[in-house]
Amino acid sequence: MRKLLFLVCALGLPCASLAQSNQAIWANLSALHPGQSIQVTDTASKTRPGTFLSVSDTAISFSDSSGEKTVQKQDVRSVKLMANQHRLRNTVIGAGVGAGAGAGIVAGTWESGGFLGGKGVGAAVGAVIGGISGAVVGALLPSHSTVYRVPSH
Repeated sequence: MRKLLFLVCALGLPCASLAQSNQAIWANLSALHPGQSIQVTDTASKTRPGTFLSVSDTAISFSDSSGEKTVQKQDVRSVKLMANQHRLRNTVIGAGVGAGAGAGIVAGTWESGGFLGGKGVGAAVGAVIGGISGAVVGALLPSHSTVYRVPSH
């Protein structure tokens, strides 16, 4: 079991580092379309929500309630696309994971001669409780994708 866990961690590290390095590419912002809802965080940690207008090699432009804003590339810490496209997917995945975990945990600790029945009943109870809990967690997970982020040093 330890070898399997080590293998999963060792294989996961390159994938995680690759995902992080792709976010550090300014050219990713060219995939945004005018009118999309974004959130720009500057180097002073000020978050500015707005509507994407354009991007150049040196700056990003967006509009917010006070008008059009342009932030220079060196002043941008991150840009997030504020679309909630994956809320349902996250809810379903959370429910499935929660139901499986709940069923396994409760079935493993449920007494066979309990007052409600055998381990099957325990697994069903655990699946319902875990499924509901997982669905709530999945629905609350942020579904905003980071388009650009300055790599931390």
